[in-house]
Amino acid sequence: MPAKSSAASDNFVNFDSIQLTIDRAAFLRSLGRLQSIVEKRNTIPILSNIKIEAAGGNLNLTATDMDIAATEKVAAKITKEGAVTVPAHTLYDIVRKLPEGSEIELSLDAAKGNQLKVKSGNSKFQLSCLPAADFPTISEGQLTHNFSLSKSEFISLIKKTRFSISTEETRYYLNGVYLHISPGAENQSLRAVSTDGHRLARIEVPVPAGAAGMPGVIIPRKTVVEVKKIAEEGGETIQVSLSKTKIKFDSGNITLVSKLIDGTFPDYERVIPKENNKIMEVDSRLLTQAVDRVSTIATETRAIKFAMSGGKLTLSASSQDNGDATEEIPANYSSDAMDIGFNYRYVLEMMGELEGETAQFVFSDSTSPALVRDPADVTALYVIMPMRV
Repeated sequence: MPAKSSAASDNFVNFDSIQLTIDRAAFLRSLGRLQSIVEKRNTIPILSNIKIEAAGGNLNLTATDMDIAATEKVAAKITKEGAVTVPAHTLYDIVRKLPEGSEIELSLDAAKGNQLKVKSGNSKFQLSCLPAADFPTISEGQLTHNFSLSKSEFISLIKKTRFSISTEETRYYLNGVYLHISPGAENQSLRAVSTDGHRLARIEVPVPAGAAGMPGVIIPRKTVVEVKKIAEEGGETIQVSLSKTKIKFDSGNITLVSKLIDGTFPDYERVIPKENNKIMEVDSRLLTQAVDRVSTIATETRAIKFAMSGGKLTLSASSQDNGDATEEIPANYSSDAMDIGFNYRYVLEMMGELEGETAQFVFSDSTSPALVRDPADVTALYVIMPMRV
């Protein structure tokens, strides 16, 4: 019997005893933010887990995929401090399905087993654990530049550029948002730019203290998605720290560290038209609704035609299988009549980021890229390439 007891003890030597109680709503919010970082399928078992660490009156939750790591502090009643890792998506689903307003008790007795007990009311679960000591970490290294942005500034930079990030893996350097200081010695700004070769988004804010001289960095698409959640639900400011290879975001009780894309972002200024002079202003809501309706026909090519003349814009689409669609809306346009085609999905995604009641399109001809501006946000600039119709 003593030998058996010793063997059992050896099996659980890497585990801590843990006991705590936490509010279900707070726990669920945090798990909801972090579990999306964890990939559904992993060849390394511990990367499917989330680390929970009870210490100092808080439950610290950490998730990673080895490219991104995020940690959040959540208030909890800690009876025994310790740390362990458990399957992230399973724990999230359990907490999600527990009754609103409930409290959840987490406990692990290292002397008795390697399973975390999750209890709430009459519901009881036991989750298999892996040791917290084996959970991987991402080294920040030396972060050379540090600056703060307001919540609204940061969300604007990220949200309004996210839609045009490329998903083409062969051009990996376009698979993120390029954050950099604008070129030139005067009137510099902190810019976020993304492009997939078909459209481009450029947003800028005043250069914050501490950002001057920072290297241009490409923030990966997944990091952009995750940090947007943090910004929306975190504090009123976002602290950004970066080097040429890593970037860290702090907001409220949440910290996210990410690797950066190792590549050179192209000279995007070359594709921003400088000579366009045919201006069309149109009601943003009317245009969005009309494009959405007419696009019902354009399921094959996604092509929709803009025909401008006088005080109107005529939208049309044609399909051999589906038929034809046409809709006319008022527009402020006084240049020569012109037709140009666009991918309707690109138009709708771009229009979704405009804040104002009016959208301004600036054209050159039917084969050149169009410039799009939001009169309600002078910091935003968009470019969309035409297509044949």
